[in-house]
Amino acid sequence: MTNSAGTDQKLRGARACVFDAYGTLFDVASAAQRCSASLGDVTPRLAALWRDKQLQYSWLRTLQGRHADFWQVTGEALDFALDALGIADPGLRERLMQLYLTLDAYPEVPAVLRQVRAAGCATAILSNGSPAMLAAALDHAELKDMFDHVLSVEDAGMYKPHPSVYRLACDRLGLPAAAIVFVSSNGWDAWAASAYGMRVFWCNRQRQTRERLPGNPDDEGHSLSELPALLMG
Repeated sequence: MTNSAGTDQKLRGARACVFDAYGTLFDVASAAQRCSASLGDVTPRLAALWRDKQLQYSWLRTLQGRHADFWQVTGEALDFALDALGIADPGLRERLMQLYLTLDAYPEVPAVLRQVRAAGCATAILSNGSPAMLAAALDHAELKDMFDHVLSVEDAGMYKPHPSVYRLACDRLGLPAAAIVFVSSNGWDAWAASAYGMRVFWCNRQRQTRERLPGNPDDEGHSLSELPALLMG
C-alpha cells in the first residue's frame, strides 16, 4: 500500500535500512498479554496505558533536559499504569518488567530482515531502548546476527524525535540521510525521520490516522513484509 500514486519507487537504491525496535520489530503489548491470566480483562488497558506513559515520559524528559535510560522510564511508566488501574502486586510488576526484556518479535521479522540484507542493504536498529534492553530482546528473538549496527539513544543522551537521534544513525553508518530508509510503526517517529531527510517506510500496523507534523513518509504499509519489494522495485 503506497500513500500516493507513484511513491512505490521512492525507496529503491537505499544503502541501509534502519529499523525502530519497539512496536516495529517487537510487540510491546506481548509482556502484558503473557500476564493475562493475572490481569484478566484489564490486560489491553494496562498494555496501552503503559506504552502511552512510556512514550510521554521519554518526550517530557527530553524537553526538560532530565534524561534517564529507557529501563527506568519503562519502570516508571509501568508504576503509573498499575497505580492508575488500582493494581498493587509487586510480584506482577517485576514479572512484567522482566517480560519486557523478552518481547515477542512480529512473525514476519526474520524473513523480512533476510530479504533486506539479500537486497544489499545494511541493516541497523535505532531505538529508544538502552543497550542492555536491546541486547536482551535480540538474543531472545535470535535476531542479533541480522543487524550490522544496534544504536541506542543513550549515545545521543535524549530520546526520539530529537534530530540528534536520527543524526546518530547517519554518523554511525557513514551515510547521508537520503541514502537511508527508516522503518517505524510509530507515526510520530516516521514523520520525524522524514523531516530529518531520511526516506521512510511507515509500518502502520494499527491503521492509525496520518500525522499532521513536519515530514511525510515515502511509503506506507500494514506489515513489514511489504518492505522488501519496495526496496528492490
